[in-house]
Amino acid sequence: MCSQEEVTLQHLEEVFLATLARINNFVLKPLLEAAPSDPQGTECLQQLHRSSQQLWEVTEESLRSVQHRLRHPDAIGLESLLLLRDADHVLQVHMEYIESYTRCVVVQAFQKATKQRSKFWQGQRKVLQQLLWGVSSEGSVGTVLIQALRQPLTHHVQQYVCLLLSLVDTIGECHPTRELVMHATTLFGDLQSFMKQALDQAMATQALWHTLSSQQRDALCTPARRLLQDSQDVPVTVTPLRAERVLLFDDVLVLLQGHSVYTFDLKLVWVDPEQDGCSVHLLTPEEEFCFCSKNPQDQEIWRRKVTQAVCQALRGKKDLPVLGVGLEPSETPTCRSMAYTFLAEGRLCHATYEGEWFRGRPHGKGTLKWPNGRNHVGSFCQGLEDGFGIYLVPQASEDKFDYYKCHWREGSMCGYGICEYSTDEVYKGYFQEGLRHGFGVLESAPQAPHPCKYTGHWERDQRSGYGIQEDSDRGECYIGMWQADQRHGPGVMVTQAGVCYQGTFQADKMVGPGILLSEDDSLYEGTFTRDLTFLGKGKVTFPNGITLEGSFVSGARRELYTQGVLDTAALPPDPSRTCKRQLGLGAFPVESRWQGVYGPFRDFVRAGCPGDQLEALLGFDVQSSKELCKSQEYVCCERIPLDDSVGRMEDILEEVLQHREPEALQQYLRKALSNLLHPLGKLLQTLMLTFRATYAGIGANKHLQGLAQEEVKQHAQELWAAYRGLLQVALQRKGQALEEEEKTETRDLQVHGLVLPLILPSFYLELFTLYLLLHEREDSLYSQGITNLSLFSDTKLLEFLDVHKQLWPLNDPTLTSNQRHSLVRGKCFLSATECLQKMIATMDPRKKLEELERTYQEIEATVSRVLGQEHKLSMDDLLPLLIYVVSRARIQHLGAEIHLIRDMMDPVYVGGQYDFLLTALESCYKHIQRGDMHRLPSSRDSREPW
Repeated sequence: MCSQEEVTLQHLEEVFLATLARINNFVLKPLLEAAPSDPQGTECLQQLHRSSQQLWEVTEESLRSVQHRLRHPDAIGLESLLLLRDADHVLQVHMEYIESYTRCVVVQAFQKATKQRSKFWQGQRKVLQQLLWGVSSEGSVGTVLIQALRQPLTHHVQQYVCLLLSLVDTIGECHPTRELVMHATTLFGDLQSFMKQALDQAMATQALWHTLSSQQRDALCTPARRLLQDSQDVPVTVTPLRAERVLLFDDVLVLLQGHSVYTFDLKLVWVDPEQDGCSVHLLTPEEEFCFCSKNPQDQEIWRRKVTQAVCQALRGKKDLPVLGVGLEPSETPTCRSMAYTFLAEGRLCHATYEGEWFRGRPHGKGTLKWPNGRNHVGSFCQGLEDGFGIYLVPQASEDKFDYYKCHWREGSMCGYGICEYSTDEVYKGYFQEGLRHGFGVLESAPQAPHPCKYTGHWERDQRSGYGIQEDSDRGECYIGMWQADQRHGPGVMVTQAGVCYQGTFQADKMVGPGILLSEDDSLYEGTFTRDLTFLGKGKVTFPNGITLEGSFVSGARRELYTQGVLDTAALPPDPSRTCKRQLGLGAFPVESRWQGVYGPFRDFVRAGCPGDQLEALLGFDVQSSKELCKSQEYVCCERIPLDDSVGRMEDILEEVLQHREPEALQQYLRKALSNLLHPLGKLLQTLMLTFRATYAGIGANKHLQGLAQEEVKQHAQELWAAYRGLLQVALQRKGQALEEEEKTETRDLQVHGLVLPLILPSFYLELFTLYLLLHEREDSLYSQGITNLSLFSDTKLLEFLDVHKQLWPLNDPTLTSNQRHSLVRGKCFLSATECLQKMIATMDPRKKLEELERTYQEIEATVSRVLGQEHKLSMDDLLPLLIYVVSRARIQHLGAEIHLIRDMMDPVYVGGQYDFLLTALESCYKHIQRGDMHRLPSSRDSREPW
């Protein structure tokens, strides 16, 4: 059965359809035929006509659904009514009509249209009166039109609400459609309130325009804008800004002062919740001001109205329930995501920021764009660039720009950054206050006219302090001090030809006396030209001991002229001393060379290892590169995702505490040093970079071996201190204190026994190359000696070395009879030989010494097996046997190996077993090198000793 309410609904829809038809024929169509001349009014009338058509269509559909239900009451349920099953859609169509109608009211579209056909509309008053109930048609035609379009809709919605309320009372509590009816009742009840407020706001806004000057009206009048509050109705004063009148619209806050109009987008207005009660404190991107009133109630009205308007503007649409109805927001949202163009003078003038905000300031992720093409994409804090960001600066030439990928702090680059310049140079290093400062690497493009690379310290955007510059074009590498972008102070120059110079530089030029070492180990002491040509007084010492002292000058064709004394009577110098002269020792104290690398880590530890600064210390990886960002309109700053920095730092410190025992500590350090996302791993990687920049390529010169060796040891000390710093911070967070290292010996034990073996592989290639070059001449003699000894058979060599025959392994059961008679060479003491050969398979000096010790043990074990009893070898017996094993092991560059072990081994081994065995090995090396054994085989008969 159908209810009386459904029959009433059918009649209601029929009447409203007829009313809409009359409105369309007698009002809307004539209005469109005589549309106002301004485009704004015309567009509003056209939109009203479209909304009226939609309202007519939805009303017709609703009528059909009611008629269908009334014809088939048993087959079709109450839920089939459009007003119930699709109440949200019906509501939306009504709201769109209301919005279109109020837009016309605001811009006075009806008044403007009727003026053009005033006689026609005067004759239409009777028709308009038919659309009005209980309202006089007196007054202007425009006013009558407003009422004629408003009253039918108001009356229709009111009847909807009454009918739905009656329907709720009719159906039972358990009726299946009760929830739908309740929902529709609520919606149209809210619509009734919303419609009244929207119509009142539109009329108030229309009335406002008459009180403003034409200039102000043109600046403020838009169809969608509604007046919410006027200081002429509720008085308020503005401080520190001056304003004669304050207008609150639904999208902007307006201050009027004379003919000036100051507008503030409500989406970027914050009401400070921490106000003192004496004023309403408002925050905007460029201004802060307060609303004050003598009447606290008026002040509270403004606070509430502004808060409501801001929240409504942020929602972006007029939601139900309407403003002032239901639960009101207590404060404006502090965090938002918006776009804004700055107008005030300053660095952000005319720049557009799009991103996250916090209480009137850019805060969070965002993009900043200037009209000239500059872009900054990254993190902001309280209005300033802070955190990781990408900054693009276009240059004068087309498609050329500087591309910065850096960490920022308080608006300036600070921390680690990568900069790709328009000149194709690339800088990777640290910044401070927007300038290159600390450690950094500046490298030109390989195809540049004069390719060069600087690795070292910077101060205020200039090279200053210790640094290395490799000039590939000139084939030179400078190692030394800098000041104000020029070589200044002690320095060493190494050329690709092997020539080395040490002296003093001033303003990028060599000054005063210096030392020059040539490839053949000739030594010059005196003054030079820039290209290392002798000039002025000096002394040359040749490798054979002859000296030439006097004055030198170069000719036009680079020939050299001299006038002085040639001394040929001098004794020839010790070759081992002349070729091993070391440069730079003492000129650059090892502990102060790379402070720019250690400094950021020390500062990080001193600050308590804050997780939010971890990436600024470690650096980052950016997926996009300069080549992929040709457009200046957009710059991507997506990085390869990393774990949360704060959480990662907490894990690192917790892991430090869990691995303090010696064995666990060694495993922890090995893992940390190999991880580039760990502070220790990043520090080691940077130190490797400096080491290769100094001692690889042109810098691979034997006269720099001393510098390199002490540098590796210093790095081990600094890495141990860095670990101790992390441990101290971890303990402090637990409320504990780090125990002081009792003695320097304790620290040295940890550095040489624990850290140095772990980091040495990272520097080994460059370091061992220097040892090879330094001991090349000795190793050459040694290799010749090994070649000569290899001509001996086993028994002949043992006999030649005066090894007691009772120690010969001829009775070794593992040897065949032929091997015992030395028909097969290289089988005696094979296990010891193999042990010694393993020494070159490791980079750890301690493990090399362990292999040497095993070699000694294998020799003793073989001898003991031959003698049938345990036997300890004396030095006189050991040395010839060890020479035999060394000759059969045929280790290349044994001299370089021995000296590297001697220099890098743990000092605790000095005077002990390892030291004794290393000394014995060194003695064997020297014997073989000098060839001072009893006799050597001839090339004519390899079986006979020579």
